[in-house]
Amino acid sequence: MKLVRYGKAGAEKPGLIDSDGTIRDLSAHVKDFAGDALLPANIKKLAALDPKSLPAVAAGTRLGSCVPKPGNFIAVGLNFADHAAETNNPIPAEPILFNKAPNTIQGPDDDVIIPPGSLKTDWEVELAFVIGQPGYRISEADAANHIAGYFICNDVSERAYQIERSGQWMKGKSLPTFGPVGPWLVTPDEAGDVQNLKMWLKLNDQYVQNGSSKTMIFNCQFLVHYISQFMHLDAGDIITTGTPPGVGLGMKPPLFLKGGDTMEVGIEGLGAQHQHVKQA
Repeated sequence: MKLVRYGKAGAEKPGLIDSDGTIRDLSAHVKDFAGDALLPANIKKLAALDPKSLPAVAAGTRLGSCVPKPGNFIAVGLNFADHAAETNNPIPAEPILFNKAPNTIQGPDDDVIIPPGSLKTDWEVELAFVIGQPGYRISEADAANHIAGYFICNDVSERAYQIERSGQWMKGKSLPTFGPVGPWLVTPDEAGDVQNLKMWLKLNDQYVQNGSSKTMIFNCQFLVHYISQFMHLDAGDIITTGTPPGVGLGMKPPLFLKGGDTMEVGIEGLGAQHQHVKQA
């Protein structure tokens, strides 16, 4: 299934995308895609519905984030070998973890706002997933059973805050609008081989990132296992898994976002985001 949340910001309703690309309303069957609604048994109940029996939603309706504000928004740094190389960093021996503020979450096509005075706001197309089955100290063999679905995240990053202000990455990752997710939450049965998906980001219609999840150092199942050694993962927690090469920081000379820019952010099988950049 391709699950979505649609409607005005702060008042989104749950839906799914049918085989014709029409949004179908699910609000009679589930309140939101959060907490227990993401448990495997409850996702299975939604999958059993006939999409054509559900009310259609008007074309052009805004899509919100495909999952609501999570309890935890966990990110993995330098998790692509070719991205580590472009930033002159060694391959990590273990995953590098940091938090993004949960309230960075926004719709896939909402505006990205550069914070006042920022000169180094950057882009990162990332494969993200949401936890369905909660767990602690999850085995790698069982990790796939804890993932409710996959989606795109643009891990927008202010590099001066991230790197030059004592090296605490959260500072550059947690600004408002820095976490567009969606458009769809794609369940694992439809997501395909998530470790071999094309990933891209266009800046002003020009490709700047054009990579693949196959160069990921630590795969999604290992990340569930690894992160769960340090914390209990709850249903609705988001994990975003790192970016391929082509970020502005790695260019010579570096290139960063400015007001008036546009971004298209895509992953094979998971759709695309489209964002306008504005200067606060």
